[in-house]
Amino acid sequence: MVTSALFSLMLAAGTLAQSSVSPLAAKVAALRDAPTQVDRIKLLDKDSDFVFDFLNATAAKGAGGSTVGATVANFPALVNNGIAMTVGFLGPCGMNTPHTHPRATEILYLVNGTLSSGMIAENGARFVFNTIHGGSATVFPRGSIHFQQNEGCDPIVFVAALNNEDPGVESIAQRYFGLPPDVVAASLGDLGVQEVAGLEAMIPDNIALGTQECLDRCGISRGTQPTTQRQPRNANNALPSGAPASASASASSSASPGAAPTPTHYTRNTQQTGGVSGALAADAQTGAAAGGVSSPVLVALVVVVSVMGAGYLVLAAFYVVGSRRRRRAAAAEKADRWYVRPAMAGRSLVPTSEERAEEKYDPAQ
Repeated sequence: MVTSALFSLMLAAGTLAQSSVSPLAAKVAALRDAPTQVDRIKLLDKDSDFVFDFLNATAAKGAGGSTVGATVANFPALVNNGIAMTVGFLGPCGMNTPHTHPRATEILYLVNGTLSSGMIAENGARFVFNTIHGGSATVFPRGSIHFQQNEGCDPIVFVAALNNEDPGVESIAQRYFGLPPDVVAASLGDLGVQEVAGLEAMIPDNIALGTQECLDRCGISRGTQPTTQRQPRNANNALPSGAPASASASASSSASPGAAPTPTHYTRNTQQTGGVSGALAADAQTGAAAGGVSSPVLVALVVVVSVMGAGYLVLAAFYVVGSRRRRRAAAAEKADRWYVRPAMAGRSLVPTSEERAEEKYDPAQ
């Protein structure tokens, strides 16, 4: 009785688990379990299963263009074939923002136009930069940070092949600023948690608009770009209370219901930064949270005022010292000018004939 009840429970759990899996994921799982290529082709029982339409697939879009990727996640025929592909449609000055592929090397072929690309393979490696034209290709080793930008004022297309059916993509800016805010702040030289939250809210979705030089050359205004590709937040990487409204909204939407964001252990106060500077830092955080003046502006104003105050104090010190010296010199000069020997007291400086007759002055020797 008990055994049959347990078996029924396990069967029901298995059925429930299968029902929660999408048909695409179920097919991918079956293809991975198939022992031979013949078995996999039997599972892909339609000829159309071997065709992927890049022009009608779901694209990742930004203000500067879009990319469409064919991976094992949306193209099951790639299972066990070790390859994937991405097609990029970059508008004028569109930038495929810095990213990595953790499991694949990429070779990118440019169909038309002019494309600039940069890459850093790892710590210690030099920065590699190239400008390629239609008909050329460039390669990015697995795990390298790289980007591409359309340098022209007309749309371009590139095709990128990757040697892994599940290459992965990691957008550098979005993922980095998705770390705990105090960790990001510390790694940026004590930038400040509020500033981290403000910067995170400004990171545009990929494909983004590129460098200002290109935008000016093509007469394009950057305007407002979508920022929906941010890292989801939970209690471990939550933004601090009082973060910018847009960032807070993102955090609350991605967090689980009922889970209030917990403040991080990074704080600024008078005990940490000392006296006036600590109080100013705390006031700056409050101002930034309320949409007021940001902390860097307040700090800059404090520095300017402090330097001016120190300058005035130095000038005042010089003035006081100079005044004392001038008074002392004047007193000494006055004393020298009016000094009279006791024997000469009551006598005129220039003797008259009467005074000589009275012999008030010393007789000539």
